Amino acid sequence: MRDYFGKPIKKLGFGLMRLPVTGGDERTPIDIEHFKQMVDYYLGHGYSYFDTAYTYHGGRSEDAFRQAVTERYPREAFQLTTKMPLWRPLNHDEMREITEESLKRSGLDYFDLYFLHGIGPDRAPMLDKIKAWDYLQSLKADGLAKNVGFSYHGDAEHLARILDSRPAGEIDIVQLQLNYLDWESPHVQSRLCYETVVERGIGVIAMEPVKGGSLSNFADSVAAILKNAEPEASLASWAIRFVYGLEGVINVLSGMSTLEQVIDNVKTADSYRPLTADDLELLRQVTVALEQIPLIPCTNCNYCVDDCPQNIPTPRIIEILNEYIKYQNQSGCRRQYGFAVGGGFSGNEPVRGKSSDCTECRTCEQHCPQDIEIVEAHQRAVQLFE
Repeated sequence: MRDYFGKPIKKLGFGLMRLPVTGGDERTPIDIEHFKQMVDYYLGHGYSYFDTAYTYHGGRSEDAFRQAVTERYPREAFQLTTKMPLWRPLNHDEMREITEESLKRSGLDYFDLYFLHGIGPDRAPMLDKIKAWDYLQSLKADGLAKNVGFSYHGDAEHLARILDSRPAGEIDIVQLQLNYLDWESPHVQSRLCYETVVERGIGVIAMEPVKGGSLSNFADSVAAILKNAEPEASLASWAIRFVYGLEGVINVLSGMSTLEQVIDNVKTADSYRPLTADDLELLRQVTVALEQIPLIPCTNCNYCVDDCPQNIPTPRIIEILNEYIKYQNQSGCRRQYGFAVGGGFSGNEPVRGKSSDCTECRTCEQHCPQDIEIVEAHQRAVQLFE
């Protein structure tokens, strides 16, 4: 495998999207002292790769990295990736301003890897129009990035088109959502996207190996499938091991929020054992069991949204409720709920109504072809996520 960072590095990466905070959600200040403890344990065990983005924690993640890492460790002790937000078209001057702000926040002179953030089929034409690919190459030419690439959310067919439209060697690394639950998913297409990248000789960084924490905590009946096999192993360790052994994967990111999560992930990485055929069968059973859990039967028709006097994004909230029903990941679902009603991931989308804004007029229920008890769903969302 190509040497991307000038030296071999350990494969477990530290994602900075879900850092410990002092309040109830990521819009509250980051708990720097707790973060420093996590960093010290991670770096102290020989791991070194960090991943952030311009938008994480409302723009505070890069600054937290400076305080916890840049100001406390020599530059050769770590690698950092950040990402350019492209929720709207930007010209080169605007992109350079964002990159320079990221460098200033992080306290660095260069990034080891610089990504275009969250690329999908819908954004590909815009990237060509604003010459975002040329901008990445300018960062390498100016010494502001050692490697460049993009994080991707979309299907394999469009991913292939993007990669094949660029000259060979221009894209160093692609970051993909890889985990055992989405491996054969017709929507996420983890396996197909992974194969699309590696067969072109491009490096892969795996994100969401634990699916935002969802594969670390699910219903007891499902968890028992893995706990009966290895009682001492965390559920997250199974997910990490699945991705860790994939050929061509340079790094496996985990968005860690507590010191305990760092300790568990380091333990898994330090004692990594490839999954056996029997192990893979257990993960298949988990996938089947999760798919069989009864969910709220929303089809995302959006009829409930059309006449809602409070502008509540009901289909998205029900989708998050279903995520909770499957995985019992309350903190992760609460975070998604905050994005759904509070301006989206980038903060640039309109603020929508919350479940607690529901007036119980039941207009939505009159429109729902699935006869979902929507008011009761909002009441549950308030209890779980607000």
